[in-house]
Amino acid sequence: MEVKDMKKISCDKERMENKIATFSKFGATGHGGITRLSLSEAALQARAEFTKRMKSLGAYIVTDDMGNMYATFKGLEDLSHIAMGSHCDSVVQGGNYDGILGVMTAMEAAETIVRENIPHRHPITVMIWTNEEGARFDPAMMSSGVVTGKFDKEKMLASKDPEGVTFGEALDASGYKGDEKNRINPKDYMALLELHIEQGPVLEAAKKDIGVVEGVVGMVNYEFEFIGQAGHAGTVPQKLRKDALLAASEAILYLHKELDKLDGKLVYTTGRINCSPNVHTIIPDDVKFTLDARHQDPKVVQQVVDIIKNIPSELAGCKVSYEELWARKTVSFNKELVNLVEKNANLYGYPNMRMYSGPGHDSQFAADMLPVTMIFVPSIGGHSHCEIEKTPLDNCVKGANVLLQTILDIDKM
Repeated sequence: MEVKDMKKISCDKERMENKIATFSKFGATGHGGITRLSLSEAALQARAEFTKRMKSLGAYIVTDDMGNMYATFKGLEDLSHIAMGSHCDSVVQGGNYDGILGVMTAMEAAETIVRENIPHRHPITVMIWTNEEGARFDPAMMSSGVVTGKFDKEKMLASKDPEGVTFGEALDASGYKGDEKNRINPKDYMALLELHIEQGPVLEAAKKDIGVVEGVVGMVNYEFEFIGQAGHAGTVPQKLRKDALLAASEAILYLHKELDKLDGKLVYTTGRINCSPNVHTIIPDDVKFTLDARHQDPKVVQQVVDIIKNIPSELAGCKVSYEELWARKTVSFNKELVNLVEKNANLYGYPNMRMYSGPGHDSQFAADMLPVTMIFVPSIGGHSHCEIEKTPLDNCVKGANVLLQTILDIDKM
C-alpha cells in the first residue's frame, strides 16, 4: 500500500481546550472529575452538545437501535465511510478523558477538515458508542457487543441498573433510540479509528507522546472459593481451626510466587474478596476472591491457567475450588492502519512506541467486522477511572493530529 505524505496539518489547541472544558461540565462531581453514567441526564447533556457542534459544521446525525450516534460529513464520492470516535459515559467518580477524549479528538479532526476546507472522497463519521463502561448497565462494551453479535440484544435491553431501570427503558426515554439499519457495518464502512488515553504509566515513563496500539491483550478471570468451618474466635485452638481466610491468603501467596516466574509483561490482580460471615468474633468459613490475568501471548495466558489448575485442593484444612468467570483472546488490529498511525506520529516528529492495550475497548469487538486500530495518548501518573485522571493538552492535540492525518491517508485508499 502506497500512501503519499501530504503537508502536515494541525488541529487547533484553543478549540481542543474548549471542548475539554465544555464536556467536563456534564456530570461534574465538583472534585475535578465526572460521574456520567450511560443514558443518564449528564450523558444526554454530552450527547446534546455533540449534536449541536457537529450539526453546526454540516454533519447529518443518525442513531442506531442501541443508541450509538453517527455524525457524518459527506464525501465527494459515494464511497464507504471512515469512522472515528469512542464513548461518552464514565465510571462513578471518573475522569474527564477516558472515552470522551476519543470523541472530542474525532470532533476536532472533523472540525479541522471542515474549517480548513480539506477535500475528502469518503464520508467521514464521528461516533459515540453507548454504555462502554458498563458502570450503570452490565456488561461493559454493551452496544458494540450487540452490533458485532457478541451479546444477545434482548438480554442487554433487559439489563437493570441499581435502581431497577432496564437499559431498554432508559434507551426509550433518552430519545436516542434509532434504527438497526444505521449500525456501523462492513458493507458501508471501510475503517474505524479510536483514540483513547492509555490509562496506565507506560507512555509517560518512556517519554512517548503517542502509543501505536497493535491490539488488545488476552485475559482470563477466575474466582476461587475456600470452604472452612466457622467457630468462636475465642475458643477454637489454632491447630484445630479451618480458617478459610488463612487458606485464601496462602493461595494468593502461591499464585503471586508462581505467576511472578512468567513473562514480565504479565499483569494480574486480586480485585475482589468476599469473606463470610465477615464478623470479627467468628472464624471465616467461606472466602472467595477473583484473579484477573492479562498478556498478549496466548501461551503465557495458558501458563497462567496451568498454574491455577495446579493449586492444592486443600489449604489450611480448607477445601479449595475455582471456576473461570470469563476470558478473551488477544485481538490484533489491522496492520496497515497500525502502520499508518506509526507513520503519522513520525511525520509530526512525535516520539512513539508500539504497544498492546490492557483494558478492553469497543474497538476490540469492532475489529472482528472491519479494519480497526487505536491511538493512545499518555495519562499523567498512569491515573484513570478516578477524578485526578488527566492528559496534558499538548498531548491531546498531538493525538488529534495523528488521528486527522491517518483519516486523510485512509481517504486516499
